[in-house]
Amino acid sequence: MNTPESATLTELLAAGDPASVAIIDGGPEPRRVTREQLWRRVLVVRDELEARGVDEGDCVGVWLPNWSDALVWQFAAAGLGAHVIGINTRYGIAEVAHVLDHARPKVLAVAHDFLGLDLVGTLCGAAERSGVPVPSVAVIAGPGGDAVSGTDLAEYDIGAGAWTPMGEAGPAEPSGTLRHLPDALAVAFTTSGSTGMPKLAAHRGGAVAEHARNVAAAGGWDAASVSLVVLPLSGVFGYVPAITAIGSGGAALLEPRFDPDLVLRHMAEFDVTHLACADDVVGRLAAAWWAHPIELPRWRRMLMADFYGDSHRLSAWAEDETHTSAMGVYGSSEVFALAAFWDRRDTVPARWRGGGRPVSERFTVRAVDPVTGEPPSEGEPGELQFRGYPVVDAYLGDDDGVIRARSFTDDGWFRSGDLGVVHADGSFDYLCRMGDSLRLKGFLVEPAEIEARLAEHASVARAKVVGVPLAGETHTVAFVEPDPDGGAVADPDALRAWCEETLAAFKVPHDVRVIDDMPMTAGTNGSKIRTAALRELAERIVAGDGR
Repeated sequence: MNTPESATLTELLAAGDPASVAIIDGGPEPRRVTREQLWRRVLVVRDELEARGVDEGDCVGVWLPNWSDALVWQFAAAGLGAHVIGINTRYGIAEVAHVLDHARPKVLAVAHDFLGLDLVGTLCGAAERSGVPVPSVAVIAGPGGDAVSGTDLAEYDIGAGAWTPMGEAGPAEPSGTLRHLPDALAVAFTTSGSTGMPKLAAHRGGAVAEHARNVAAAGGWDAASVSLVVLPLSGVFGYVPAITAIGSGGAALLEPRFDPDLVLRHMAEFDVTHLACADDVVGRLAAAWWAHPIELPRWRRMLMADFYGDSHRLSAWAEDETHTSAMGVYGSSEVFALAAFWDRRDTVPARWRGGGRPVSERFTVRAVDPVTGEPPSEGEPGELQFRGYPVVDAYLGDDDGVIRARSFTDDGWFRSGDLGVVHADGSFDYLCRMGDSLRLKGFLVEPAEIEARLAEHASVARAKVVGVPLAGETHTVAFVEPDPDGGAVADPDALRAWCEETLAAFKVPHDVRVIDDMPMTAGTNGSKIRTAALRELAERIVAGDGR
């Protein structure tokens, strides 16, 4: 296997037996793609992109679901020294226009007739709003789909032409080789910032390849591995497990639509070994499994981010009922997904928390007091800052360098905006976003500590704690979802008393409010609780305007 020596993204294609399966297109009618087939399709698309003027340094937009085409286009663009920007199929007009303006793709691949989404209408609206030259549009029908032509194809022409790639109908023996340019940008991801439009964080091809082999070594991916990919490939949390599996000689099972029952059957049918995702996805899989348990004998690792506050319960399910090792992770669009995670040799439940050990010695972390800029006292949290190969190489559209200057310290460390604790052995705990941390009676407090106590109560399904300023101090409001199966009524006074039993007095929330459902936002890397919406509600409550 060539992976340990691979220096570029395109060289990862050489890993494994050419006749082995590299990608499985999931969905109702699964299709296997061998490495040899993948290589041929990449060369065909590479030639078509080159014919349309794509060259080194250019951008290619990929607005596709989890189809093998999305990975074909990634490798094909990298083979010309170009880079890809993934676009979520759920994006609206303003978000797509933002990507067009800042990434400026020369060619845009768009999915045709996917789940009834009006992508062509969104594209036309975005093109009208955009202030840069529009791309030519390649219309992709997806695995097994018929080529798009005639009136349907013409609808996608936003001013620079629309066309249908040859794909599998291309030459039987496409010619030429792929360029191997480790220092060229290869891929960009939209960040999930809570304010304003997302940044477009770009990484070099050499960094992608290095990360794939480091993740494989740390997480046990090999030629027999199968990664289940249910989060979008346009996001870093779907992309990294897929590239890691292919680069280690294994396979990526791509699910374009998340049907938990079907995905569970595919996990068994295709011998899935690895799942990396967030707790919202695992929660739906667990619910389907509890309804109809199924043997998953090859599943050996689950790497899970806690977006929904449910990771400990779901990790216990994986370990106790499916005998799968579960571990917490750390990552982002700007430092890659799976940049750090815990080891299954670590004790339970400690290894279920966010954070972990960096996957390479060439990736280091430090914590800095967010007020003084100095190292925090031992055991105290600080802003997590990173340096090394996985850190973002450029921001697309950041022509004046403002975003980059704001994102890095004077001595070259990336400011993550995350709060955490760094340990002597180089591992670290992720606590929360710095904007979510609470300053209570002079102490910096992680909301998750209070949330975990509330969630232990039989009446609570999940909890989220936010703080708002009041008379020079922080007033805390806990929002809880009642557990319909808990057998107890979620009573605010009782829940405050419950917190008082084990928490320091200053950590007990001032208010507890019961709500039917947490406000959620569906992002590229999974669903997250909209903390900003809860903070706005808390402000109204403190002001006397909330219900």
